[in-house]
This record gives sequence, structure tokens and C-alpha cells, in this order.
Amino acid sequence: MGKKVWRAVVAVGASTVFTGMAAVPAGAAEGGVSFTRVQVNGGKPIVIGVSEEVAAPTSFRMATTKKWKWPAVFLYRGSMGNSGERLWHAIETSDCHQVSSGVCDFNETMYFDPSEWDMRNSEAGAWKVAAEVSFTGGGGDTDDKGLTAYVKRNSRLSVNAAPEPVAKGKTITVTGKVTRANWETRKYASYGSRLVSLQFKPSGATSYTTVKKVHANGSGALKTTVKASKTGAWRWAYYGNTTTGPSTSAADNVVVR
Repeated sequence: MGKKVWRAVVAVGASTVFTGMAAVPAGAAEGGVSFTRVQVNGGKPIVIGVSEEVAAPTSFRMATTKKWKWPAVFLYRGSMGNSGERLWHAIETSDCHQVSSGVCDFNETMYFDPSEWDMRNSEAGAWKVAAEVSFTGGGGDTDDKGLTAYVKRNSRLSVNAAPEPVAKGKTITVTGKVTRANWETRKYASYGSRLVSLQFKPSGATSYTTVKKVHANGSGALKTTVKASKTGAWRWAYYGNTTTGPSTSAADNVVVR
């Protein structure tokens, strides 16, 4: 089952009423409401750590001639009508930005706060996107939008390159560790067996180049060796997967003499 406790925060004045009884706007659904131009977090995954609130900007257009209140886009698994299978901690919706008679654009923000609300690791991954509105006086409309949004656990990487400094042609040992957010313990835990890229940026350069790829061991530990050729910065980069966000370590500069 999904969460049982929610808080819905709607901006003051966000409840707007269309009083006209003109024909249903072009594109409106049979039920008198249509939702278009739906976008969640700019199409990017929503990556959540263990302590900081994450705000995911969302936008949509709604067309209807009905009197309404509280339109919103939401994420769900299973049944759209089951609030226990939805994912958000707080939601804030703007006032109607009127496009034409009966047509409004909205900006919305979904908030996720793992430090305040319980999250399960199983909630990482793909979620369906739907939109809904409540009508003044009762009833409403809910539509699946045929979109997928990914909610991911944040990952972290550490790095250490040694020795520092090093003679040209000698061996540099680069170590590190891959961890990712455990939403249930609210701590970062080892993330083993990941394929991680070792990258290098020579002193004075503006971008990194991948030198090799290394598998972390079962505890998430990384270790490899390279030959010292130029002074520059070393770092690890992990590109993530369907449940885990990408990350890069800080840079560790090594002077080659």
C-alpha cells in the first residue's frame, strides 16, 4: 500500500471559477475537462536524498467550462483513484493564468521531504502521471496523461588519488566509494557492484575525459591505478539507473613532477 498521510498545500486564490456556459473549449474531454501541456520537473528525474526537501516544478493547461477548485498533476502507481498509491508530500498550485475563455495555464510544485515524511526505497523508479480537478459542489475529473516520471534515490561518490605529489611515470592509486540514499534509514549506504568512470582533467583544461571504467566491489569500494603523466584533477562519475540518480565526486588534484 502507499502512504496513508498526505498534506495538500494549495496557494491562496488558486481556486478559480469559470461561470460562463459557453461551448466546451476545443480539446476538452467528454467529461467537460481536458488537461494538456503537462510537464513534470522539466522531463528530468526527481532525485531525492535523505534530508533535504526537493521541489519538482510542474506545469499544465486545463480547459473546462465547469466551476472548479484545486486542479493538480500527481504521480501514481496502481489506481488513479486510490490516494494511497500517489506520491507527493506537499503540493502547491498557482492561480489561473488565463489563456482564453475557459482555458488556464498553471504552474505547480510538488515537494518531497524525506526528513519529515516516511519514504520507502521501493518508491524509487517509474511513476505514472495524471491530472485531476475537483468541481465546486462536488464531483471532479481525473485523467491519465500517458507520461512517465522517474523518482530516484540520490547517489554519492568519494575520491582519493595518491601519492601527492608524484613523479612522472610513477603509479597513482585512485580510490573511492559509491553510496546512495536509503530512504528508510535516512542515511547513505554502500551501493556495490556499480560501473563507475574514472575521469581526468589536466591542469588548465576545462573538461574531464574518461580514462577507464571500474566496477565497485560488493561494498561500493572503488580502486584502480594509472600512470602519472600530467598534473591535474581526478574524479569518479556514476551515471545512475532507473532507481538511482547520477553523481560525480569532488576533484582530487595531483601534481606530477
